[in-house]
Amino acid sequence: MSQPNTVVFDVGRVLYRWQLSGLLEKVVDDPVRLAFALEHVVTEEWHFRADQGERLADMVPQRIAEFPEYEDALHAYATRFNETIPGPVEGSHELVERLDAAGVPLFALTNFGEEFWADFRPTAPIFDRFRDIIVSGTERVAKPEEAIYRIVEQRSGRAPADIFFIDDNAANIAAAEARGWTGHLFADADTLEADLVARGFLSA
Repeated sequence: MSQPNTVVFDVGRVLYRWQLSGLLEKVVDDPVRLAFALEHVVTEEWHFRADQGERLADMVPQRIAEFPEYEDALHAYATRFNETIPGPVEGSHELVERLDAAGVPLFALTNFGEEFWADFRPTAPIFDRFRDIIVSGTERVAKPEEAIYRIVEQRSGRAPADIFFIDDNAANIAAAEARGWTGHLFADADTLEADLVARGFLSA
């Protein structure tokens, strides 16, 4: 059976840390209101609508109408999203650099709102090493929907058996493996490095 020859990275919590609370803590002073905001207002489930392609101009006013007392927090979410991304995941960027230096074709597949990606991408030169980045908000379909994996195959020109996919979400990995990709459920860079070495992508 052929070995994968192409690496596809997830972005959030694989290459970059991501935490909605990191922004809201700056905007909502009261701990009780902050806890409510994170549980009911600016939640990861609601944010996923942006990942699926919904426009902020639709999402945010609708949410403000539901929770008018959190208008400031919702405006901050829409305009200061980069503050939810405090920096790289430790060790991951070094692995990208080593893979690139070894000539391994690199792609990314990320659940990310299109508008948020437009603001974030210029701050992240690590992606200059990637041949293509498939962004769910642009495609208007998000992991783990099968269609977005097909888009990666089409855009990369790779067959499923060619692809080694790294993601921190088990459902996303399961969907990729159902198409014939090889998956790695990301926990930390050291474990990923060991797998990349074992598969011949990197030297020990």
